[in-house]
Amino acid sequence: MRYRRADVADAESLRAVVDGADALFLLVSGAGAHVDGRAVLDVARAGGVRRVVLLSSQAAGTRPDSPSHAPLRVLEEAVRDSGLEWVILRPGGFHSNAYAWAETVRARRTVAAPFGDVGLPLVDPADIAEVAAAALREDGHAGRVYVLTGPELSTPRERAEQIGRALGEPVRFAEQTREEARAQMVTFMPEPVADGTLAIIGEPTDAERSVSPAVPEILGRPARPFSDWLRRHVAAFR
Repeated sequence: MRYRRADVADAESLRAVVDGADALFLLVSGAGAHVDGRAVLDVARAGGVRRVVLLSSQAAGTRPDSPSHAPLRVLEEAVRDSGLEWVILRPGGFHSNAYAWAETVRARRTVAAPFGDVGLPLVDPADIAEVAAAALREDGHAGRVYVLTGPELSTPRERAEQIGRALGEPVRFAEQTREEARAQMVTFMPEPVADGTLAIIGEPTDAERSVSPAVPEILGRPARPFSDWLRRHVAAFR
């Protein structure tokens, strides 16, 4: 497999990467505040790219006034204004966020999280990847914004129980307060992002609790539930 290195925060470094390419999947770390989307897309267009697929976030649409996702909204605007054929993907929370619990499950068979009984339709990253591949390779998606979710609402307490069943022994759920969760989250993410995340997982809007039809419509099969993701990754919790 051939690959080339570039830094998406340095648009000029992308010239050798996109030269001769016809499609670009744009994924930025964090909320994307470090990326000049318009410069990246200008370089992509000059290199021959005609189609761009942006991985954004559901919150860019459901919480337009939230500072935590403002950089992603700026990226979305840049994509729409790029002159390229574009698709925007807006996933909600990921099944793989459960990796944050892996250490305490292995050490103490415990999951600690806030809002234990608040359900959200989390999405499998593998489904996101397959949708992105379809949007990159197939016609018929131009100008679409796809919200990507799983097939059902899932609460932290339920996911802890599922991990226990997969391991064959009980996993205790310890409900954190909002303050305890925030103190932990700000050790690895900016405060506005922590606050925005807590708002979503603690007080989701009706839209954030809704199951989207996009994954089954695009892939021709049901979206994968958390149990499917867990079956494939249970070794992380042993």
